[in-house]
Amino acid sequence: MSLPFSQACENNKQPILTILQNVLSDRTRVLEVGSGTGQHAVHFAPALPHLIWQTSDLEHNHAGINSWIDSQPSDNLHRPVIFDLSEPSWPGEFDALYSANTAHIVSWPLVQNLFHEVGRHLPTEGVFALYGPFNYSGQFTSESNAAFDQMLRQRDPGSGIRAIEDLIELAQSNHLHLQDDHGMPANNRLLIWRKL
Repeated sequence: MSLPFSQACENNKQPILTILQNVLSDRTRVLEVGSGTGQHAVHFAPALPHLIWQTSDLEHNHAGINSWIDSQPSDNLHRPVIFDLSEPSWPGEFDALYSANTAHIVSWPLVQNLFHEVGRHLPTEGVFALYGPFNYSGQFTSESNAAFDQMLRQRDPGSGIRAIEDLIELAQSNHLHLQDDHGMPANNRLLIWRKL
């Protein structure tokens, strides 16, 4: 099988890793929700050898993720488990969760499910790192993000770039506090939440 490839993942993997190396320095087991192509996982895991990196996604993406793991194996990188936000089943014990480019792709009820699951299952002081584009004060951060949002909503009216204020309110109702908001390339952000 040819390796699935995302140019965006290739472009942003190192800037994200630079933040994660600090944020996850004291973590032991990380669940990645929505591993997608698998490019982030194979880049992050060997650079974070002190922890277990557990990939997950809908089953139809597993073959691609496994093909990346086959091409770049790492002792601490685990093959994907099924994680479906429409019927979430928490797949083990983790003290951190990472998810990239999911909040604007899935519907708002599924974003709510994600935050609910994180708040319910992460231990106190657990870390939730969420990457993607977000809106601030009702405004897009760039013209390209506005065009991207329009494309997303034409494809699926339930998707779209989320407002940071809505995410903060959702997080607070699930015992999560926004600790850091890092600027990333291509008008994206890396949000770091902590379980209270």
